[in-house]
Amino acid sequence: MTEKQIDIFEKVQTQLEGMYNEISILSKKSQNDGVSLFKLKFINKILVDSNLVLNENYKPFDDFAVFDENSIPTNSDVVMILMQYLNCFEKLRTDNVGSDGYWNREKLELSWYWKIDGKISKNHKTKEPKKIK
Repeated sequence: MTEKQIDIFEKVQTQLEGMYNEISILSKKSQNDGVSLFKLKFINKILVDSNLVLNENYKPFDDFAVFDENSIPTNSDVVMILMQYLNCFEKLRTDNVGSDGYWNREKLELSWYWKIDGKISKNHKTKEPKKIK
């Protein structure tokens, strides 16, 4: 990945997580209610950006791009799709980070960094992957 791709990734992932958290709350209250058209426009914008970041290699579903605004999805439908996207973002991130380790008082400490052009970049710290390969 490049620095620009990392910046875009982090921005879109943050938006995706925020929307997931918001709609999850609604889904717990009323999972079968439809999402408002106002929210759906923002959800679809985030999905368009997510599809660009993930490209064909990481996109969760080949035949899904955005929700149809003429057929309003339920809160639970949106939560399910957003979770799939979040999982794919994590897979992309895991495939593009690396760590360096050092011993600190008999304990191995790991720091995680993005890889830029295949090499760990100490200027781009990130969190530990959820699933280490």
